[in-house]
Amino acid sequence: MPEGGNIAGYRLAGRSRASDAGVWVDAVAPDGAHGGALRLDPRALSAPGARDRVVAAVLADRHLTQNGVTGLLPVSDLVAAGDDVWVLTARPAIPSLDELARGRPPGDAPDAGSAATVLVETAQTLLAVHAAGLAHGALHAGTVVVGEDGTALLAERGLATALYGGDASPGRDVAAWAALARTLASGWAAGSADAARLLEHAAATAESRGLSAARDTLLSGRELLPAGFTTRERLVRTLQWWSASEVPTGRPAPPVATNPQVDEGEIVTLLYRDTGAGQAAPPGLPPGHAAAIGAAAAASGVPDTAPAGAAGTTGGEMRFGPGVPSDTTAAQIWRAGQQQLTVAAKDRVGGRPPKRRRRGGVLGTGVLFLAVLAVALYLWSQRAAPLSVEAVDVTAPKPKGCDVTVNIVGKITTNGGAGQIKYQWWRSDRKKPIEQTDTVPSGGTTYELNFPWRVKGEGTQKYTARLVVLSPTGSGTPLHDEASFTYKC
Repeated sequence: MPEGGNIAGYRLAGRSRASDAGVWVDAVAPDGAHGGALRLDPRALSAPGARDRVVAAVLADRHLTQNGVTGLLPVSDLVAAGDDVWVLTARPAIPSLDELARGRPPGDAPDAGSAATVLVETAQTLLAVHAAGLAHGALHAGTVVVGEDGTALLAERGLATALYGGDASPGRDVAAWAALARTLASGWAAGSADAARLLEHAAATAESRGLSAARDTLLSGRELLPAGFTTRERLVRTLQWWSASEVPTGRPAPPVATNPQVDEGEIVTLLYRDTGAGQAAPPGLPPGHAAAIGAAAAASGVPDTAPAGAAGTTGGEMRFGPGVPSDTTAAQIWRAGQQQLTVAAKDRVGGRPPKRRRRGGVLGTGVLFLAVLAVALYLWSQRAAPLSVEAVDVTAPKPKGCDVTVNIVGKITTNGGAGQIKYQWWRSDRKKPIEQTDTVPSGGTTYELNFPWRVKGEGTQKYTARLVVLSPTGSGTPLHDEASFTYKC
């Protein structure tokens, strides 16, 4: 285990496990939050085109997340450190569903309700991924991560295919989901014959009619599941027990060591390379993917809800058991699904609707079409506007302690257009800048650039980080700002 190593400001600490794509390690982000770091298989990366395929897969994941898909393990960065390539995530990737299934606490272990919640959430995420023209490619219990709040997140989407090749298709994902459902039926749901049959039925439905029908099968059979299961209480208790115990990881990882010869300043991101003029979307992600994702979410009848700890949510104390608010992500999914099925049943019982209702439906369809058209025109106009950087602001936190990584943040203000920015970071202790290119999506007027600066040794020293945006700028000349911090050890 690489205890104490650092990759782009992420401190490697805690457990590690082998995966399909490489080795996962628990990590602590520069802001102190718990995350994960995946060192990709070096031999697989040496294959022609493998690194470019990995970049495309990670960029596609980030686009999915930015467009409202909350069921993927969020990727913070993809960096090259010497010969190694690391995927850095905003949430831990340990434990996986496989590891939780291997080590079960006494008492309130995961049950049929826990299994059904995981299956509904993973099905929902896969539906959104497939609607965007993508696939996971390696779905199994080892690539389903359970978050600290019990949320099921899909990890390593597209990475195994990028590294090793093979066929990644929605059909293979559906078959893998059905296999996972049968595994959970014989495991976590074994204590309830009715619930186990429900999961088996959902697996068969997925194979014959698809994931949407399988998800609806689980939603309509919620009365067969334990009361209060949507709070994920048993999953959270199992996760806490697993974290505090010495349960080994499912696939012991080989030793992972960071290269002592690689300086933090030489670690570069791979996500924002210049991939061609005007190309804002990653390769492999079809045009109009944002609209496709939104349409899939709307068609599913399930509200867009972000898991705890995701961007845009308020962090706080993890709660479970009595007094937990009913509006957890799982509860909203199950309630929305039940309402959808109830409305559909009423329509079937009512037979042919009156003509007046049909006219209202036509009117509603027309209004919806106009609304969609207006949104499409707005998005098109935003894409047409060339990117222009209007201002730059750099801030630096006050470092605490010795041998720390200071995360410098550069905030740029834009006109809301999409495009690529070319910029440099200058360190006061070096003569050469670190030059990079980022792809900025349309729709927002602010964008952040992070620059982790590793400081070591004893004494007191003042350092200054300077950000220079070379292009494109509204004035036509480079824009810059700087921030200083004092290191004391």
